[in-house]
Amino acid sequence: MDTQQKGINITLQEGCTGQTCLQNLLDQIENISSQVLSVNTVTNILTVAFNASEKILESLSTASPAELASHGNLVLKTSEKLISALVKPTDTSDSVNFTLPAVEGQVFMVGPKVTLDKIPRLDTTNSSVSIDLIGIAKYNIEGSAAVAFMSYVMMENLLKPDFFKTSNDTIKTMMSTVISATLPKTTNTTLTKPVNFTFRHIREFDPNGSLSCVYWNISEWIVDGCSVLKTNSSYTVCSCVHLSTFALIMQTSPPRESDPLLDLLNLVCVIVGLVFFSLALLTFALCQWSPGVNNVARINICISLLLAHLLLLLTEQFLSLIRRQQVLCAVIAGLLHFLFLSGFVWMFIEAVLLYICVKNLSQISSKKREVLSTRFLCVIGYVVALVVVCVSVGLVPEGYGSEHCWIKHDKGFIWSFLGPVCVILALNMILFIKIFITLNSTLKKLNAEVSQMKQSKVLVFKTLAQFVVLGCPWILGFFTNGSKELEIIFLILNSQQGTFIFLIYCVLNNEVRQQYRKFFRCLCCVKQH
Repeated sequence: MDTQQKGINITLQEGCTGQTCLQNLLDQIENISSQVLSVNTVTNILTVAFNASEKILESLSTASPAELASHGNLVLKTSEKLISALVKPTDTSDSVNFTLPAVEGQVFMVGPKVTLDKIPRLDTTNSSVSIDLIGIAKYNIEGSAAVAFMSYVMMENLLKPDFFKTSNDTIKTMMSTVISATLPKTTNTTLTKPVNFTFRHIREFDPNGSLSCVYWNISEWIVDGCSVLKTNSSYTVCSCVHLSTFALIMQTSPPRESDPLLDLLNLVCVIVGLVFFSLALLTFALCQWSPGVNNVARINICISLLLAHLLLLLTEQFLSLIRRQQVLCAVIAGLLHFLFLSGFVWMFIEAVLLYICVKNLSQISSKKREVLSTRFLCVIGYVVALVVVCVSVGLVPEGYGSEHCWIKHDKGFIWSFLGPVCVILALNMILFIKIFITLNSTLKKLNAEVSQMKQSKVLVFKTLAQFVVLGCPWILGFFTNGSKELEIIFLILNSQQGTFIFLIYCVLNNEVRQQYRKFFRCLCCVKQH
C-alpha cells in the first residue's frame, strides 16, 4: 500500500502480517516527521499503520505479554511521530484535529504573540486534557510550544490492564480509552504545573472498585506521578506531573466462588415460597370472609411478590441465554423493579389498614364498613410503582440490564429502588410504633373478656409477624456485607414471605380453618362413595 503526497512515499508490502512490517513503517516515517504534513497525509499514513496493526494483532492471538507490549510500543511511537508532523509555526495559536475509527487526535500550537488568557483544553470523544501550554512556551527560546493529544480506541488489546502490577490479587478493568500526550517540536518540555486529564468511563462503574490513574512505562502500567483528583460514576479527573501514555484502571475484588449449597438452599426456599404464595392466593380467592376483613393488600402483596420471585428464579436459571439479548435483560430488570416496588407499596398499604383497624379496635366486634375502597387502593398500589419506574427510565434509560439483569449501580441508579424501599420501611416503622402504643392504650380499657382479649393478642401477633416478614429481611440486606450467616437468614426470611402470610392470615384464621375442615370432610366422603 502506498501513501504519496508532495514527494512523500510510504510503502507497506501487501499481505504483511509480521511485526517487522510496523517497524519498517516506523523507519520510513522517521525521516519525514520533522516536516510539516497535511492532515490528509497524516491520517492516510495512520490508517495504513493501524490496518497493519490489526493484522499483526490477529497473528498475536496467543502472544506473550512481552510481545504485546513490544507491539504496543511500536504503535505508540509510530502514532506520536506522525502527529508531530502536524505541528506548524504560528505567531498566535492554531489547532488541528482528526478522527479515525481507531484513533482520535488533536494538536494545539501557540506562538510568541499568543493572546489566550485560559489554559488550552484538548478534547476527544471520551477524554480531554488541560495543559499550561502558554507557560511552557515562555520557557522556550522561540516563545512557542505545541501539544499533541491522541485517544486510542482499541489500544487496551495491546497494553492490557493486567500489565498493572499490584501486590494484591484483584481484577483489573480498563475504564477509559488509552490516551497519549506529548510536546512535539518543543525545545524545553518541562511542565510549569501538573496536567489534568478527564476520562469518561467506558464501562459500568463499580462503586466498590479502586481507581488508579496510570501511565505506560515500556512494559507495564505504573502510577508514579499520577493521582485521582475527582471521580464519580461517569468520569474521573487525573492529575500527572509529566506527559506520557495514560489510562484509568479500576481494581475490584475477585467474585466469590459460587456456593453449591447456598445455591441449592436458594432454589428450594424460593420454590417453597412460591408454593405458599399460591396457596395463600387460592385461600383468599375461594374462602368466604367476614364483611369487615379487608384482604386487598394481602392479595396484591402475594401477586406482586409471587410474580417477582418467579421471574427472578427463571432469570437466574436461564441467565446465560438472556444475557445475549440486552434488550430482554433490560426489560426483565424493569419488570422486577416494578414488581418488587409494588410489593413494598402494598406492604405500606397493609400497615396503614392495620393502623386504622387498631384505631377502631373498640368496635372490632361490630359490623365494619370499608374505610378505603378497593379500587382506590389498587390505583395507589400499582400506579406509584409504575410512576417510579417510568421516571427512572426517562432519567437514566441505560440504567437497566446489569450482568444479572437487574438495576445497574452506575450513576447511583440503584437508589431508584433502594430510595423508595428505605422510605417505606421507615414509614412502616413509625406506623408499627403507633400501632403498639394504640394497642397498649386500648387493651387497658377493654373488658376482661377472654374472647376479646384473645382477639387483641392475635392482632398483636399478626402485626409483629407482618413487620418481621415484610420488613426485616430487606433491612438485613443492607448489613450482610459478605457474612454468610446473615446472607442465609436474609435468604430464608425473604423467600418465605408467602409461607408466613399463609400461616398468619389463613391457617390461624378460625373461619378459614372451619372451611378447610368442611372441604376435607367432603373430600373424604367423595372418596368413600
